[in-house]
Amino acid sequence: MSERIIYADRINQLPPYLFARIDEMKEEAKKSGIDLIDLSIGDPDIPTPQTIIEELYDAVKDPKTHRYPTYDGMLSFREAVAGWYKRIKDVKLDPVNEVVALIGSKEGIAHIPFGFVNPGDYVLVPDPAYPVYLNSTILAGGKPHVMPLLRENDFLPDLSRIETEILKKTKLLFLNYPNNPTSAVAKREFFEEVVDFAKEHDIIVCHDNPYSEIVFDDTRAPSFLEIDGAREVGIEFNSLSKTCNMTGWRIGYAVGSSKVLEGLLKVKTNIDSGAFEAIQRAGIKALEIADKVASENSRIYSKRRDVLCRGLEIDPPSATFYLWAPVPDGYDSFSFTEALLSKCGILVTPGIGFGKYGEGFVRFALTESVQRIEEAVERVKKEFIFKQ
Repeated sequence: MSERIIYADRINQLPPYLFARIDEMKEEAKKSGIDLIDLSIGDPDIPTPQTIIEELYDAVKDPKTHRYPTYDGMLSFREAVAGWYKRIKDVKLDPVNEVVALIGSKEGIAHIPFGFVNPGDYVLVPDPAYPVYLNSTILAGGKPHVMPLLRENDFLPDLSRIETEILKKTKLLFLNYPNNPTSAVAKREFFEEVVDFAKEHDIIVCHDNPYSEIVFDDTRAPSFLEIDGAREVGIEFNSLSKTCNMTGWRIGYAVGSSKVLEGLLKVKTNIDSGAFEAIQRAGIKALEIADKVASENSRIYSKRRDVLCRGLEIDPPSATFYLWAPVPDGYDSFSFTEALLSKCGILVTPGIGFGKYGEGFVRFALTESVQRIEEAVERVKKEFIFKQ
């Protein structure tokens, strides 16, 4: 690169994006002829339901969908989101003021700090976590304050340990339950604590909830908005990516506090032009059948989970399509990822890629068939013994 081309300081502050290295490892393995079993990426292998595809096909043929969409989304889509929340979570939302369509929930998560965080303001970020919480904070000029998610605390943050001086300068709190990467599920009591905490310290809660419907063994994952007072202090991000196997479609939504959503929209109107209306129309169809699709997905993932957990003798998670596994003795998360690939032809995600407190774990994604996971188990058992 020419010496004249210099990255902005905010770019240089971003941590190394380990997932790019994972992609390189994957390509190297394929080129070397390894029979690769890829359990690294949280991208469903189950196809999008045909009825949703047909709805998109019909919508694409309608010239009305070819023009600029509205920034906040079609009212019919927002009504469908509100209907789903009422039906599934018993949360009543005003589709006009309390629902905003997103180009995938990642887009909203990445933009929300720009609406509320000034340079030097703190954002409370869980660790280990989806990297966008940390990175969007840095890009917006904020200061991430890490909240460790520890096994001994059921992978929930201990809000009582955050210093008062930090809280005085804190604008946002990111949470994500059911959790990626740990698979932890938060109970209503925790969210009640969060609401009280946010009110006391005047903090906006941003709950990322894309795995809410991937649950097992009669587990129910509550919405943050089910808690009294929640919509006064925050919003919830959700998407159709995991619920209806639509990761590539890029359609999601944010719901909750109208004032917070108004701030998010001020950012969006200056950065994007809204979600393609044909995809929003397909999203309406997806929300109509999401209950059935999510139930079938959970059944499929449950079978895969059981095979993997029994084979590796690890306690099964009760939600998400991930297994958060402690690495065997003698390894850190990245060296074990390399060993799994070289010795077993299996690719996973090292915990360090999700933050400092992810060290000592790797994440398996249940995004291969039962047969391939059975093969993965046989390969691993010949080489490694996991610890609980």
